[in-house]
Amino acid sequence: MTQHIPVLYHQSLEGLNIKPHGIYIDCTLGRGGHSLGILAHLTTGRLIGLDQDEQAIKEASENLKAYLEKITLVHDNFRNIKAIMNDLSISSVDGILMDLGVSSPQFDDPERGFSYRYDARLDMRMDRRQAIDAFYVVNSYPYERLVQILLSYGEEPYAKQIARAIEKQRSLTPIETTFQLVDVIKSALPSKVLSQKGHPAKQVFQALRIEVNQELSILEGTLRDAISLLNHDGRLAVITFHSLEDRIVKKVFAEMSRVNVPSKLPVLGTPKADYELIDKKHSRANETELLENPRAHSAKLRILRKV
Repeated sequence: MTQHIPVLYHQSLEGLNIKPHGIYIDCTLGRGGHSLGILAHLTTGRLIGLDQDEQAIKEASENLKAYLEKITLVHDNFRNIKAIMNDLSISSVDGILMDLGVSSPQFDDPERGFSYRYDARLDMRMDRRQAIDAFYVVNSYPYERLVQILLSYGEEPYAKQIARAIEKQRSLTPIETTFQLVDVIKSALPSKVLSQKGHPAKQVFQALRIEVNQELSILEGTLRDAISLLNHDGRLAVITFHSLEDRIVKKVFAEMSRVNVPSKLPVLGTPKADYELIDKKHSRANETELLENPRAHSAKLRILRKV
């Protein structure tokens, strides 16, 4: 097992302003790195850890075993956060953390089919109980839909050429593995792109992963549900890793922290929003963290507080 280094660990814990008696939710438990930090600050408090990956739940339960009396682990997608809290008879919480990156174990396990660095069956499911995987998307989606996914979720400039290459190859034989897909992608790209720095399949793999797990389609609703669960002075901390998801978080946070007053309506005093941004901008990893954890390069942390 590789060493697990939580991204923006100290900034996240500081931003949550953890209360020893509070109730907190880690929506993306992973191996429990952030949760371990939260639990260390709790006395009579409680942590609810969510993850749709069954393997993550197993590993986190082992890593957090010293705090089992303070933690409840739930194998579920964070899109169901309100229903989960209702089942636990919890109406409000003091803090919520969302780390939207794919966990290191998922990328580092060749069998999960997330990475173009290992040859494996195309999968990319965070929740292995679901039916649709990357193999299904690559081999079943029509050309037009593939183009849309590659453009929208991968911002891939050669989306049409790659989708055509996929369509051509799968008409001969199914594209079953990550390396087979990498070869198809490379065949569709001009030599000037192949010679550039960075892996030529990166954006395509990102797009497929987002589609398989419906990451962006559920994010905005989940953010609003999470915000609605916050107590007074409660905080929602969200770590993003690419502009698509960060754009959604930024938009929702901006809306919630803004006061909307009709232009012709007289107002007594200075109206205030129900929520405020802890930092007007986002937090990034410092040089020390970047040296220790290269995956933190693209990470951004945004925090919203209920006033």
